[in-house]
Amino acid sequence: NPLAELTQKRRVSALGTGGIARDRAGVEVRDVHNSHYGRLCPIETPEGPSIGLISSLATYAKVDDYGFIKTPFLKVTKTASGTPKVSEEVIYLTADQEQDEVIASAATPMDKDGNFTDTRVIARKNGETGIYDASDVTCMDVSPKQIVSVATSSIPFLEHDDASRALMGANMQRQAVPLLQPTSPIVGTGIEYRAAKDSGAVVVALNAGYVTYVDARKIVIVKEPTTDVKVGNKTIYKTGGDFNYAIAKQLYDHKQLDLFETYELIQFFRSNQDTLVLQKPIVFQGEYVEKGDVIADGPSTDNGELALGRNVTVAFMTWEGYNYEDAVIMSEDLVKHDVYTSIHIDEYEIETRDLKQSNGKEEITREIPNVGQEAVKYLDERGIIVPGSEVKEGDILVGKITPKGVFEPTPSEKLIHAVIGDKAKEYRDSSLRVPHGGGGVVQSVQYFSKKNGDQLPVGVNEQIRVYIAKKRKITEGDKMAGRHGNKGVISKILPREDMPYMADGTYVDIMLNPLGVPSRMNIGQILEIHLGISAKKLGIKVATPVFDGVTDEDLKEIMSDAGIAPDGKTYLYDGRTGEAYKNRISVGVMYMIKLSHMVDDKLHARNVGPYTLVTQQPMGGKAQNGGQR
Repeated sequence: NPLAELTQKRRVSALGTGGIARDRAGVEVRDVHNSHYGRLCPIETPEGPSIGLISSLATYAKVDDYGFIKTPFLKVTKTASGTPKVSEEVIYLTADQEQDEVIASAATPMDKDGNFTDTRVIARKNGETGIYDASDVTCMDVSPKQIVSVATSSIPFLEHDDASRALMGANMQRQAVPLLQPTSPIVGTGIEYRAAKDSGAVVVALNAGYVTYVDARKIVIVKEPTTDVKVGNKTIYKTGGDFNYAIAKQLYDHKQLDLFETYELIQFFRSNQDTLVLQKPIVFQGEYVEKGDVIADGPSTDNGELALGRNVTVAFMTWEGYNYEDAVIMSEDLVKHDVYTSIHIDEYEIETRDLKQSNGKEEITREIPNVGQEAVKYLDERGIIVPGSEVKEGDILVGKITPKGVFEPTPSEKLIHAVIGDKAKEYRDSSLRVPHGGGGVVQSVQYFSKKNGDQLPVGVNEQIRVYIAKKRKITEGDKMAGRHGNKGVISKILPREDMPYMADGTYVDIMLNPLGVPSRMNIGQILEIHLGISAKKLGIKVATPVFDGVTDEDLKEIMSDAGIAPDGKTYLYDGRTGEAYKNRISVGVMYMIKLSHMVDDKLHARNVGPYTLVTQQPMGGKAQNGGQR
């Protein structure tokens, strides 16, 4: 998804050539250091052996020509009377240049002219925070979110989450699967638009102009001409004159190609995470767009904003023990309405080689020994599946036969083979079949061959790739998460009539275990559901930036405007009996994400299968059809 793409490009590593080895690195190397402030994110780093060695660039950080990371500050100048004033001038400092400066926090109170309202302010010097006279301050942070990375700054109420859970939240957003119908979060942080735009997943207008043509494949924008435009002896546009859609349409119809900008959209493309990449236009014919506007959505974006999941109604309650150990209970509505449905495109590959030991070579064919007509009915005359066919587990995608061992048939055998044409005795079936958990619709087939002059590895004669597209609805065993490190596995999908409902008849979509909150100390999710349901009722979206977001007073005010009880709780009714539950329950709207750990990819069972040659123990793993994990 776009966030994973963006983070990948901003990754900073201490490993590799000239770096340190994982096993040599102690705690000092991995720990957060004063100089990381505004340069490396203290939160986003992998869990596991490389923790602290791989980090992410902070939001405003940039690398200078010498390879040092710089971060921006606002210069604080002195007025004629000697009072400090925050100027508009931005300076970039490396960690050693920052040492002697006294740097005020971005949240320091100021009046509209940029003068500090307090005489004593909180500031940092040499990496230590203290209270300084306002007159001593030399610089000021540009933004409260300058200390964290992009992924971290897209977590609302980050300041209310425990750091280790925030780390999981930042890392899990990168594993989100692009959904069929994504929606942007009701409670965001304001960075969603910029993150989606900078990731390159969306299409951005290079120049201002009128949209004169739109369809699913391309968008054409006509920009304002800089000179007079004549067609024949008729002047369509005069320099300095009015430029409107009618003129743009005439220029388009008269094929003034130097004024066109055609944006080709990506259609049904497979990413290397096996997910679907698809761009859809969000502008209309006749619309005027400015330079830099988003004109088409990509995967996991909604109206140009990052949209990794969906806003769902969540209740913190237990239900018959099905939420034990962070399990998630979900309503069947989310499955029926394709809320968490995604499209995946799997790639399967087969090649034919020259065999060393025998005097034959492998062949792609439709004539496969010991296989009925039913199994090959979707193959073309070459023995390759026809695009558009629907396949399930065990179906043949490409028919291939391999010669058996080394044997020289006797002349009489040769004669019999020539007469009867029996291939079964000397060839074995080594066709490409759909593996477990596969299946879907064949999207396309690619055929490469040495004869056609394609570059193939030594010894390989032909190579065939089959792409199968599949719609995956969410099911039991799939992993879901919020943005605060609150992850869980779906344990039960209940019919809608069994789900609890509110007094106004609204059913909840998801039930989460209330015990998952206090010990983990990610209170951000509680604030998110209260703000989410209030914003939904008021019909607004909220941006609550990291460290500078909605305060408790703001939240109380929004909740009372929306008519929500001050504690955010309400009476729920049991869907099975219609009786109210004894206690009031916290209900709200949370942004939940479907992660790429899906049960179809992991489920595996075996009866009798391959064994390791040396030890004769069963093979390991799903890929080898093994008997061990």
